[in-house]
This record gives sequence, structure tokens and C-alpha cells, in this order.
Amino acid sequence: MIPVERPARRRSFGGGRLLIALAVAAFSLISYYSAREYNPVTDEVQHVDLSSDQEIALGLQAAPEMAQQYGGLHPDQEAQAVVHQICDRIVARSKAHETPYKFECHVLADEDTINAFALPGGQVFITAGLLKRLQTEGQVAGVLGHEIGHVVARHGAEHIAKTQLTQGLTGAAILATYDPNDPSSRNSAAMAALIGSMVNMRFGRQDELESDRLGVRFMSEAGYDPRSMVDVMKILEESSGGARQPEFFSTHPNPGHRIEQIQQMIAETYPNGVPADLQS
Repeated sequence: MIPVERPARRRSFGGGRLLIALAVAAFSLISYYSAREYNPVTDEVQHVDLSSDQEIALGLQAAPEMAQQYGGLHPDQEAQAVVHQICDRIVARSKAHETPYKFECHVLADEDTINAFALPGGQVFITAGLLKRLQTEGQVAGVLGHEIGHVVARHGAEHIAKTQLTQGLTGAAILATYDPNDPSSRNSAAMAALIGSMVNMRFGRQDELESDRLGVRFMSEAGYDPRSMVDVMKILEESSGGARQPEFFSTHPNPGHRIEQIQQMIAETYPNGVPADLQS
């Protein structure tokens, strides 16, 4: 009787674990797909559960800590003023000014790291390490336009919602496949976690390409030559020294691929050629 009863209890426990996993997965999916909002700038319906006010508050709260990771703000007030001026021009002359976000662009003190990023709500940062490699105002506009694109496209809010969905589904998969009495099931659980992280990486790369598109649009509306963004990609490619991991496992597409995409975007924006009066 004992050998018969033990398998029955294990099956009952496994069935209960599966039901809980299905409930967790269903809740995650319903929560994600029920949060929908139209973005008039990108003309997309997005899955986000943060209001614009919450995004602004989140970005302002995170900004000091993020800046500190790069040595704080750069003391060069002239450099700060130039970046502020270019940032303000892009926002004022593009569709970005029709959004509720409060844009502020800052130069970070780190002169070794080549980076730029934006927080939800409008806080934009560029490191001194990247800024000193840029040669024209148009190139700076290319970087800032790209980062402003992230904010307007609400990529931060989307990423939060996608991460919550992925965590919920991954947790459900692990719960359904992992059996503490079966060590081999750990491989299935580990694979579920890996797939979850790769899904978020894929989203990140698509966000970058959309921000490139918006950057081309915004800097063109502000009177900057969008071909300057191609120059930025070449600078980034040269700075990498060719030592990049495969694109599929990176949250950013490699610069070479982005150059092709940006050139195509520019051709679509200006089918008769880029106007000669745009600022490079």
C-alpha cells in the first residue's frame, strides 16, 4: 500500500503546482494586455500601466543616483549650457513639445565611459566621455534626439510592463516544470529563466531602432542634418574597437547595422535628398 500512496501524493502535489502556475500566468497576461494606451507621437497602442506623471516622478527620483554612478554632473558649465541649448531646441521644434514630459539634458562627469541614456519622464544624460568625441552640434543633437525618442516612445514604461509580464510567465514556467524530487527538472527551469531574459533583450533592441527613427525625425524638425546621426554611429563603432558581442545577445544593435537603418530612415524622410540648409 505504501508504494501506491506515495506516487498518488506526488501527482496531487504536481497537479496543484500546475494549477497555481496557470493562475500566475493568466494573471500576468491579463494584467499586461489590459493596460493599453495610445501614443499620438508614435501612432502606436502600447501596453503601459504608468501615467506620465508617474514616469516623471520616477525619473526625477532615479536621476541623482544614476548621475552619481558616473561621477555626478560635469562641473564644466559651458558644456552643460551647450547641451541644454541643443536639447531645448530639439524639444521646442519637434513633436516632443506636445508631450507632457519635462525634458532636462545633463552632462555627466565620467570622461572614460562612452554612454548616453534617458530616464522615464524626460531626464536625459550624456557622459563627458561621449561628448568629447562628438565634433559638431548636429552630432550632439543626434545623440540627444535619440534619447528624447526613448522618453516620447515611453520605452521605460513599456520595459517595466514587459519585465513584469516576463517575470510572471517565467515564474509560472519554473513553478510548473521544477520538481524538487527530480534534479533533472532544474535544467528546464533554468532554460525558462534564460528565455525570459532573452525576450527582454529583444525588446531592448527594437526600442533602440525606434529611437533612432524618432531621433532622425526630431533632429530634422529642429533644423539639424540627420546624417549627423550616421556620424555618431561611426564614432561609436570606432570607439568599440571591434570588440562587440553578437548582436542577438546585446540590448543595442551594433553600429554597423544601425547605420544602414538610419540611412534608410533618412531616405524615407527626404526622398528628394536632404535639404542643404540643415545644420550639421
